[in-house]
Amino acid sequence: MLKHTGRRQQILVALVAFLVSALATVLASTVTTASPSVQPGSDGKSGSPGATSTKPSAPSSLSDPRKPLPIGLAYGDTLTWKNDQELAVGLGDAVDSGAKWIRVDLSWNDIQPDSPKTYEWQRFDRVLNGARARGLEVLATIGYTPKWARKAGCSTDDACPPADPAKFAAFARDAAKRYASQGVHMWEVWNEPNIPFWAPKPDPAGYTELLTATSKALRQADPQAYVLMGGLAAVGTDPSIAYVSQGDFLTAVCKLGGNKVVDAISYHPYTYPYLPSAKTSFGTAMEDISSAQGNLVSILAGNGTPDLPIWITETGAPTNGPGTATDGKTIPPDTTHVTEAYQAAIATDTVQAAAANPHVGAVFWFSDQDTGQAADKQHRSMFYGLRHFDGTPKPALAALKAAILAYEHSR
Repeated sequence: MLKHTGRRQQILVALVAFLVSALATVLASTVTTASPSVQPGSDGKSGSPGATSTKPSAPSSLSDPRKPLPIGLAYGDTLTWKNDQELAVGLGDAVDSGAKWIRVDLSWNDIQPDSPKTYEWQRFDRVLNGARARGLEVLATIGYTPKWARKAGCSTDDACPPADPAKFAAFARDAAKRYASQGVHMWEVWNEPNIPFWAPKPDPAGYTELLTATSKALRQADPQAYVLMGGLAAVGTDPSIAYVSQGDFLTAVCKLGGNKVVDAISYHPYTYPYLPSAKTSFGTAMEDISSAQGNLVSILAGNGTPDLPIWITETGAPTNGPGTATDGKTIPPDTTHVTEAYQAAIATDTVQAAAANPHVGAVFWFSDQDTGQAADKQHRSMFYGLRHFDGTPKPALAALKAAILAYEHSR
């Protein structure tokens, strides 16, 4: 009797184990079928028309911490106009630094300067072909309006917005159709729209209208398109010079739904004369990402997109000019430049600070080469390069390379 009872118990236990295993398998299958992997831009956000679940492979360290932080050089519109030898040297800076990405302008004004019926695609083709030959990924900043498409009364500056955002979006669609097959899927829509790079003054509503139309057009042309809001300049709001702070501008765009039509926002936190990782009594531009009061992450969270990555698509420091800072402690009055040694320290710290912040999706150093000479030292914009105007390297080139290598080895 005891023997038969034990046998029945064994059979019963085996049957229960089988049923539990079968049920677990069915549940797992159901969850997998019902909950596909969610990629940026495919989460059902109301303002993401044309988005699909297929996205490029390097969107963000926040969305997938296993992925390396994209690190690149930002060139603006300089590469387009270089001869073949100069272009090779410029792209060689990215390779020499260890960067895997470049950020370059795909200017509407460059491609269709004279007419809506003619295209000068070969200007960007050269840059893309050179980048691809060197194994570099491309973030294209699409912006700048040809004269024939500008708003009335704003006809002398390619920073003028288009009279018709739909025409800008149509150009973006044409660009995406042309270059998606060549591996370009990353798009930044305009540059620093919170200062007069959107001429004659910033207009959050006008920019959001353009961003919404362009995002839709890019995704219609390329389901893999990854769309970034135009890089916000790190400035304080000052109506006298037509500046709107990055926080005020982002808040206004978010209220209009602009954060729901992009996969990431872009930001330009030039922190000099302080290191990017510095914490000062009045904050640095890098702190405005996630730690300072009213930071960008808190604005995004308050508007329904707490996990939207922040791409640093420009940062750097100009060298050797009036009020030159030698470190982040003793700051000369009216500081406008840093020493070359301190620029190198900033380059090192930039990589480290970006990698340490989980909200940062990528970081790009501006720029590869100075565009001015000694006589022009008062102009900061000319001296952000890793190399001097004559092509000789600054210490920052080696420092950036070492920082990128150290980051890669740390993963």
